[in-house]
Amino acid sequence: MRYNGGLELTYGKLPAHIAEAVDYANQALAKQSVQIEQTSEKNHTKVLHAFQEANISTYHLTGTTGYGLGDAGRDNLDRIIASIMGTESGMLRHQFVSGTHAISSVLYGLLRPGDHFISVSGTPYDTLQQVIGIKGNQAGTLIDLGINFDILPLAEDNSIQIKQLDSLVKPETKLFILQRSQGYEWRNSLSIKQIEDFVKVAKAKYPYIDIFIDNCYGELVEEKEPGDIGADIMAGSLIKNLGGTLAPTGGYIAGREDLVAKAANRFTAPGIGRDVGATLDNLRLLYQGLFFSPLTVCEAIKGAVFSAAFWKKLGFEVHPQPEDERTDIIQAIKLNSQARMISFCQGLQKGSPIDAHVLPVPSEMPGYVDEVIMAGGTFIQGATSEFSADGPLREPYAVYMQGAISHIYVKNANILAALNLMDNNLL
Repeated sequence: MRYNGGLELTYGKLPAHIAEAVDYANQALAKQSVQIEQTSEKNHTKVLHAFQEANISTYHLTGTTGYGLGDAGRDNLDRIIASIMGTESGMLRHQFVSGTHAISSVLYGLLRPGDHFISVSGTPYDTLQQVIGIKGNQAGTLIDLGINFDILPLAEDNSIQIKQLDSLVKPETKLFILQRSQGYEWRNSLSIKQIEDFVKVAKAKYPYIDIFIDNCYGELVEEKEPGDIGADIMAGSLIKNLGGTLAPTGGYIAGREDLVAKAANRFTAPGIGRDVGATLDNLRLLYQGLFFSPLTVCEAIKGAVFSAAFWKKLGFEVHPQPEDERTDIIQAIKLNSQARMISFCQGLQKGSPIDAHVLPVPSEMPGYVDEVIMAGGTFIQGATSEFSADGPLREPYAVYMQGAISHIYVKNANILAALNLMDNNLL
């Protein structure tokens, strides 16, 4: 069945089983919308207060060139991100090229040759595996520099196995790292409550070991951030949650003052740290995107709930379930075949505002070992805050959806993905 993408709000002309899935998903979303909006309202108020406390004026929206000396707009963004994340210090920069770049700045800033660190949430995300040196053959990895690393897998119930830490902690252990999001794994993401429970025990038992949170995809989903519950430092991307779909690029680091300073020295150079760096014409979009971000995160969660219910009704395994509490914006759908995964992404692309006519195909991507396919007709290249679906071409052939400028066009795109599967006899 060929479909031109001009969906009516009633979806009256859809095949019966897809129309039933839409109705089911709308009902599932309606049950959760009030709670989602309440959390968004609290977070939006928090962001508003952070702006007001920093006394932001129009001149803060005007950037600098050259060295960027005395850039009040940049410095106040740092204060705002620290306030929102519940930390004493922060840095938000458009020069971060990705979340992995921001996370790497922390790791290289805090760790020295001979040090040891532990991922206590299982195997890190694909791109970080190459930074550490456990995949790929890159020069300058942490392992290449003599920094040692261990993995503590999550338990079968997705809990952090803190009782097993004693077998991994060494005198030279300096850092615990936790990945809040599920990444490309079929598991629950870590909730703030889980992180808080870990922080309490770890700080009591290992007070000399700092705790670092990869906060990508988790910002403003819950009412608290890792800084509010005692984590030492965190990092993330601005083309994910906190960019509000407007930030053209960038990332952030927030945490304890001394740790942020070390990461900043790695990001630029010792003696330069956070005091230099032109903001050019980016400040207004960074400020405005950050202010919008609680609203776009709200839309992303609504889109994720709809997507989970829609594909579950069509017979696919989804994670999280539609009714599950959310701690990030990612929704995973298990497609179980390469052909179905490619067809899904190609159908989803048809619902995009940009490049709806383009056919996504699997390809190599920097930082990934497996080929990746990505559907994402975004205004900002690769902005998963806007709405996209991607995944590595490997078992179980799952796609990971995230983001939304509007949850309404997420619905549209999901329907077009289902119709494309049906056209190819895969649904």
